[in-house]
Amino acid sequence: MPKSLRYAVLGAAPVAALLVPGGPATATVAASPDISVTNTKAHLDQFQSIATSNGGNRSTGRPGYRASADWVKAKLDAAGYTTTLQQFSTSAGTSYNVIAEWPHGDANHVVMAGSHLDSVSSGPGINDNGSGSAGVLEVALAYAAGGQTPKNRLRFGFWGAEELGLVGSKYYVNNLSAAERDKVELYLNFDMIASPNPGYFVYDDNPAGDGARDDLVAYFTGKGVQTEYIDVQGRSDHAAFRSLGIPTAGTFSGAEGIKSSSQATKWGGSAGQAFDPCYHRSCDTISNLDLTSLDRQIDAIGHMIWSYAQKDYGSTQPPAGDNLILNPGFESGAVNWTGTSGPITNNTGRPARTGTWKLWLQGNGRSTTENVGQSVAIPASAAAASLSFWIRIDTSETTGTTAYDTVKVQVVDGSTTTTLGTLSNLNKSTSYVQKTFDLTQYKGKTVTVKFVGQEDSSLQTSFVIDDTALTTS
Repeated sequence: MPKSLRYAVLGAAPVAALLVPGGPATATVAASPDISVTNTKAHLDQFQSIATSNGGNRSTGRPGYRASADWVKAKLDAAGYTTTLQQFSTSAGTSYNVIAEWPHGDANHVVMAGSHLDSVSSGPGINDNGSGSAGVLEVALAYAAGGQTPKNRLRFGFWGAEELGLVGSKYYVNNLSAAERDKVELYLNFDMIASPNPGYFVYDDNPAGDGARDDLVAYFTGKGVQTEYIDVQGRSDHAAFRSLGIPTAGTFSGAEGIKSSSQATKWGGSAGQAFDPCYHRSCDTISNLDLTSLDRQIDAIGHMIWSYAQKDYGSTQPPAGDNLILNPGFESGAVNWTGTSGPITNNTGRPARTGTWKLWLQGNGRSTTENVGQSVAIPASAAAASLSFWIRIDTSETTGTTAYDTVKVQVVDGSTTTTLGTLSNLNKSTSYVQKTFDLTQYKGKTVTVKFVGQEDSSLQTSFVIDDTALTTS
């Protein structure tokens, strides 16, 4: 959590009766499991190990941060998430957001939770904010392992450069199109949830998020834990979402603020001392944790994710004609797309059809296979569905009838991969041409659309794809 502003405690939160969002429509929501504090502590041990091996910190622009991001991404990849390592620039160099999406549920209604992954340069940042990151990670892994079928799309963000001024979350939000922002129904933020002298604070700084705020209060009340509202005044990563009118909420166990005697009576611990005496210091290590607070907080995260994954936000079917692909023109970089790192680019060596970004397969000057894909839910109510895109093929291999270099258009349905079509050096087109494929047979399913490029050793063909669309009628 950055140090720029002090936080304001707004007083005790009222006892709330609502335990799950949405009233009767969510009465059948499966109860969230007891999220494993043992597993979460193991994630924190890993963050400590990464910091110890990389100069004692996990700060943006330094090796410990990239190692943390790579490790989190690998865990989510293995669990079946569609993940993206979103790169951006900061005053301290290059940083990354890790974005993970569960490839099921209605992509027009996104429920998101996040935490910042970076530490300050002075220490390993195990409470600030290894605790929030480990908690969000373990909830995401537990959801993947739980066999749930969400009504809504779940997305998790692990933000870089928060300690430099919320840079990563701002970059993410600012690079979402207006249509993609509108799909985010809720963002939940968890920044410091295992302070050694803990409090139990619930964000109360965004009226749009009052429903989620009340659900958090009700959850803790049901567990016999009193809470207080807090206005964190834009100090954490929910601020970028809040500024766009997106409902936000979150929890916090305290930083450099001093615990009062009434708070010590309510929560235990030491009055007259900071909630986290090691805030932004080198002693914010694996020893700087209250595991009771961590256990309670991660269960609260789990409760919110399980509940809001099933919340009824109205019609779950997008209007016919809407583009179901997110970031279809690649103008947000690799956001929402997974696969080989590098082909989504704004390199000027080949022009985009529109904007400046495109998918340039085999534009790297080496013999290799590259792939880029995105998971898409096709409504069962669709009469028809089609995939279209624009492609430009530059090649020097124009003689004969041999397809030396290819790009395959594929659909992955569970464990089955189907190639819809193959384009090659024989389809040379120095201007963009549109291609369309029928996907009607996949209605009612969540599939992954993939572009797979393969170049032989002579390195004479490049495939540039832009302005993708998956529409229904």
